[in-house]
Amino acid sequence: MRKGAVELVALAPDVVLATTVPIVLALQQVSRTVPIVFAGAIDPVGAGLVASLARPGGNATGWLELLKEISPGVKRVAVLREPTVAGIGQLAAMQTAAPSFEVELQPIDARDVGEFARALADFARVPNGGLIVPLSTSAETHRTRIVALADRHRLPAVYPSRVDAAIGGLISYGPDQVDQCRRSAGYVDRILNGDKPADLPVQAPTKYELEHVPPQLNQGDSRGAEDGRGYRH
Repeated sequence: MRKGAVELVALAPDVVLATTVPIVLALQQVSRTVPIVFAGAIDPVGAGLVASLARPGGNATGWLELLKEISPGVKRVAVLREPTVAGIGQLAAMQTAAPSFEVELQPIDARDVGEFARALADFARVPNGGLIVPLSTSAETHRTRIVALADRHRLPAVYPSRVDAAIGGLISYGPDQVDQCRRSAGYVDRILNGDKPADLPVQAPTKYELEHVPPQLNQGDSRGAEDGRGYRH
């Protein structure tokens, strides 16, 4: 990523549109003068991308509420975190909301999928458990394995992307990533027309997707994943 960032900055762009925290951090390490518009960055304050949010928000508490709705007996919730990318805001929001849902949170800091597999196996030995998989690079990279592990241990789980539901995850709830990129175009336009990047507040997502693909559509029916059948709003 750093090599790509160096090559990109060398082209002297007027503005760069980037997605995910690791890419934005790589660009910031190379240049502090090229304006960067980012979309889909997880916990930008905790990750050090910006000092503050003008309008904080997100779907962290929504994950907890949804998990309790689909599995009222859940008392313990494992939260998969990626130590290399701060998720302080997401976890803090869930910790604040946890008492109202009568659940105990157990963060799992997994550096690789093998470490997560071992930690989840230990967690699943005690009954009444559930799983929340927040947005992260690792969650996207290893989503197939993570979904399989939750299924193996019979843990009700909430995932961050509709792709997770399409490949067999129980249910997903997360920001509409296409919408975030569309909204970013407005910031690119404002910067190209003279607005100062430092004056533009970080915006929280405004559109979220709730997705559940019935099991029969996950097995041997690629059209179910493609069409997003089930329900969504």
